Amino acid sequence: MELLIITGLSGAGKSRAAKYLEDFGYYTVDNIPAKMIYQFAGFCAGSGERFDRVALVSDIRAGSEGFPAINETIDRLRRMGVKTQLLFLGADRDTIVRRYKETRRAHPLMQVGETIEEAAAREVELLQGLRENADFVIDTTQMPASKLSSELFVLFGDKTKERKLNVTVCSFGYKHGIPAEADLVFDVRFMPNPFYIEDMRQQTGLDAPVRDYVFSFAQTQEFMEKLEEMLRFLLPRYAEEGKTQLVIAIGCTGGRHRSVAITRELAQRIARMNYPVSENHRDMTRRDYTHS
Repeated sequence: MELLIITGLSGAGKSRAAKYLEDFGYYTVDNIPAKMIYQFAGFCAGSGERFDRVALVSDIRAGSEGFPAINETIDRLRRMGVKTQLLFLGADRDTIVRRYKETRRAHPLMQVGETIEEAAAREVELLQGLRENADFVIDTTQMPASKLSSELFVLFGDKTKERKLNVTVCSFGYKHGIPAEADLVFDVRFMPNPFYIEDMRQQTGLDAPVRDYVFSFAQTQEFMEKLEEMLRFLLPRYAEEGKTQLVIAIGCTGGRHRSVAITRELAQRIARMNYPVSENHRDMTRRDYTHS
């Protein structure tokens, strides 16, 4: 069993770090009292493979009285044979104060008549011993979320499993609304519409006659080439920034013909770029259409 104890300054990003570690395969618990770490670790150690990698966030929110015992707890766990490490997250005082002011939340150490600056200063003093004994220290001052994810992956991610950007390509009809989960949206209503050809009206973009019609135009071919070129540039950059899911939405009027054909073709091209890809046709089977 591996146990990672996450602690540090309030507002430094500990809860966010726990979420990233969960993505890396850790079982995570946020805001566990320091006095409960030893008992919880014992429970996990005897509970099988589900708890072979555990990350616990223990910070000032549960009270400061138990913090002096964290280092002692780590020593006890290591003597038990539990691989135990301590991660400390910090940031400079101005950054901590700014983050609290932006969220309009009170610092957990603030007392009546005390400022955020004063509470943050007292917390730095209280946690100095933990910072000095930490195995890893990450300063999140001016650190974007994607950078924190990358730092944690380097330290704790499973390097045998490649972090891959998963892409979903979704067709939709504008008259039914743009998918809320879309990251990138492309409008293909400029293409000639098969809806106005009677033999194709009841078909979809997955049927060969519709697909062949849509791709019989030079503008469709040019659009696909330019879109593929753009994605060859974008997808690696999204992956570098730590993004693991990307939704590309392709829209036409009703979501039945043009967007479906383009979505199928685009998904195949992305697959050839060696990205995991799935396709979804949200509005293709709707019957309340008057245009496509």
